[in-house]
Amino acid sequence: MTFANLGLPQPVVAALAQKAITVPTPIQAMAIPDAIAGRNILGRAQTGSGKTLAFGLPMLARLARHDGRPRPKRPRALVLVPTRELAFQVVDSLAPYATSLGLNVRPAVGGTLFTKQVDQLRRGVDILVATPGRLSDHLRQQTCVLDEVEMTALDEADQMADMGFLPQVRELLDQTPAGSQRLLFSATLDHDVQALVREFLPTHEMHSTQDVRASVTTMDHYVLLVERGQKDAVVAEIASREGGRTIMFARTKLGAEGITQRLRDKGVAAEALHGGKAQNQRSRVLERFKNGRTPVLVATDVAARGIHVDGIDLVVHVDPPQDHKDYLHRAGRTARAGEAGVVAAIVLPNQRRQFRRLTGMAGVNASIVPVSPGSEKLATITGARTPSGEPVRESYFRPQRRERSFGDRGPRRGLGDRGPRRDGGNGTRRDGANRGHLRDGGNGPRRDGGNGPRRDGGNGPRRDGGNGPRRDHDDRVVRGPRRDVDNRGQRGAAARLPGSGPQAAASPERRSNGFRSRADRRSYDGFTGPRRERDQ
Repeated sequence: MTFANLGLPQPVVAALAQKAITVPTPIQAMAIPDAIAGRNILGRAQTGSGKTLAFGLPMLARLARHDGRPRPKRPRALVLVPTRELAFQVVDSLAPYATSLGLNVRPAVGGTLFTKQVDQLRRGVDILVATPGRLSDHLRQQTCVLDEVEMTALDEADQMADMGFLPQVRELLDQTPAGSQRLLFSATLDHDVQALVREFLPTHEMHSTQDVRASVTTMDHYVLLVERGQKDAVVAEIASREGGRTIMFARTKLGAEGITQRLRDKGVAAEALHGGKAQNQRSRVLERFKNGRTPVLVATDVAARGIHVDGIDLVVHVDPPQDHKDYLHRAGRTARAGEAGVVAAIVLPNQRRQFRRLTGMAGVNASIVPVSPGSEKLATITGARTPSGEPVRESYFRPQRRERSFGDRGPRRGLGDRGPRRDGGNGTRRDGANRGHLRDGGNGPRRDGGNGPRRDGGNGPRRDGGNGPRRDHDDRVVRGPRRDVDNRGQRGAAARLPGSGPQAAASPERRSNGFRSRADRRSYDGFTGPRRERDQ
């Protein structure tokens, strides 16, 4: 079976063929025909099985039937996701196929400009991919209305339940029309998700692939037993391997930052990804990880389900996951779309029982291998090698600027190549060349040593009426203090009063606690108060 047999529009099939995608995955082959027919879908499949296209392509097929653009603030289709990274992943996955139909896909997530999202909603959005928190903000601000939504898809519904988003999800689904089509996809279906299904998908088509616990056959699982005190050395050797991309998982934000710093100190170019970083920082970290600038990424569980990067062939559990679902979603970052991958867990002696229970609940048959720094088994399983030991500086991750040499600036123009002057004159220039008239137009000595006109206009009368040397001459006159100026440098009124001139005795200086007030500086000798007009 091919995508051409599923009832998709021809432009979408052609866009898929350009990306060498012609055969649908099992979940896509089962869900797409029913979704195009307008039925509610409940899909259950493992991570990396193609669930995004399973609900995204039917949306595009249905919206392609409209002739006009959507109304302002009223999207026609809605996709709810738990994390920002997953939202951008969905947008990037659907955008090429939406463009082939003349449709658009826009994100609405936290950490990005709210005003930009408002502008996009005003222009009209076909498919809105949003997180519950940011979409609730738009509804409160009345910048988005969901009364014209025809299809709603919930991706990774189990993670939204784990993160406590189900109350917000219920409120958002209540804003959509009751008869609209709804699609729910998840890797696991726990009790909270089942309650959501009973409320909003009373009638639906259930499509599930084989047992999601251990359905990926191209993924090898290992439990690496290390002694206490050797964990950091083992992690550094694994991260120093050559070739491929490595993603390591930590439980907390501080844990991710600590692992990253220790790896950098050993000479490993690693970066951390967690919810404590701003969205622009997270985007740059992911971009460097995708283009190979950063070979090692240390992430938390919150970011695990939003990372879709090709070429990840090793996943390392540095810290144990919370439960078996987190284990599966961490492991789902590798061996995607039939590729091979290795999942290794660094286990201390006191964590063996916990990992044995996690792997059993996840349906994973993991090989238990004792390892130590520099062991041959560690190198065989993960490709570990000794790190360089040269610390990686922060400047390594900054964008590199192109250095320009003098030869890149082109030939330097001479004085004769500057073209006609703006003022059209032929006067002397400031630097002694013929660039134009000087500002002052005088004839005396100039600041730059030239012989052009001076600012004061040459030999005319001076402002002060004197005949001494001019201000702009080298031999300047040094003046002493003014007689009628008080100690503040201003001409005081007391200087014009009798008995207050230079011949008058200075009034004693009064001080209080080492400070002198402004009133103490003034002289009130001879002051008789304000002038009053006497009655005639």
